[in-house]
Amino acid sequence: MSAVLLPRPPLAEMPEPYDGMPVSEADYWEFYYLGHEVTYEWNNGVLEEKGVSDYLTFRVYDWFIQLLTEFLHAHPIADRVGLEMGFRLALPSKVVIRRPDYGVVRHDNPAPLTGLAQSYRGIFDLCIEGVSTSSKAMQERDTVVKKGEYAAGGVREYYLLHRSPKLRQFYQLSARGVYEPMPVAPGGIIQSTVLPGLQWRLDDLDRQPLLPTLMTDPVYQGYVRLEYQQERQRAEQAEQRMQQERQRAEQAEQGMQQERQRAEQERQRAERLAVQLRALGIDPNRAD
Repeated sequence: MSAVLLPRPPLAEMPEPYDGMPVSEADYWEFYYLGHEVTYEWNNGVLEEKGVSDYLTFRVYDWFIQLLTEFLHAHPIADRVGLEMGFRLALPSKVVIRRPDYGVVRHDNPAPLTGLAQSYRGIFDLCIEGVSTSSKAMQERDTVVKKGEYAAGGVREYYLLHRSPKLRQFYQLSARGVYEPMPVAPGGIIQSTVLPGLQWRLDDLDRQPLLPTLMTDPVYQGYVRLEYQQERQRAEQAEQRMQQERQRAEQAEQGMQQERQRAEQERQRAERLAVQLRALGIDPNRAD
C-alpha cells in the first residue's frame, strides 16, 4: 500500500518563526525565507534571526557600497545583489543558508546570477556584512561563525563593516582555505583581488568624503565618477585646442602687424630717398 501524501499547510497555519526554532530546510525555503518582518537565516535545521545594525554602521556600509557601485559601473566585471538574497553552503559538518547584506558574483563565476531568482544557487565571490552588535551572539555570528562558514564554502573575500574600526575586517581566502587579513599598503590602502582595481583608504571609512572629491585622488580616480573624469578631460582638451587656436590666431595677427610695419618702413625709406633726390635736382619718378 503506497503512502498518502498529505497537503502542506498554508503559510497562515505555520508556526510563527523565532530565533532558534527548529525547521527543516524544505520548510525554511517554502515558509520562512520570505514573507516575514524579521529576516531569518537557516543553520543546519535551526532558524537564526539576522541581526540589525545601527545608523552609524549603516553610514559606513552605505559609503562603501557607493564605492563598489562606482567601481562596477566603471569596470563591469561582476554583478552585485543586495536585499539579503540567500545562498546555500554545504559544509563538511553542516548545511547553512546565509543571507549576506551584499554579495558580488564575478562574470566568470560558474553560477551566474539570473533575473528572477530570489536566491543564489552558487557561491558568492565576495560577501559584505554590516556587523550587528545588538547582542554578543549576533556579533559573534557575523565575526566568527560566518567567517568560518564563508571560508569553508569558498567565498573568496569577506568584508565586515562597522562604525568602530576595531570591528572592521577585510579577509581574503588563502591557499589553505582559511581567511587571512587583506594586506594594508602604505597609506592605509587595501586592494581587492576578487575585483582588481578596487581599492580604498581605511581612514576614508570614517571620513566618508563625497564621491566627486575623490575624482582627483590617486586611490580612487581609476574608477570613481570615471565618466565625469573623461568628460572633464574632453573639456580640458577642447579648451587647450581653443587656446592653441587663439595662439595661432594671435601669432598670425602678429605676423600681419610685422608685415605692415615692414611695409610702412619701406614706404618711409622711399619717401626719404625721394626727398634726397629732389634736393639734388633729380626727379625720383624719372626712369633712367
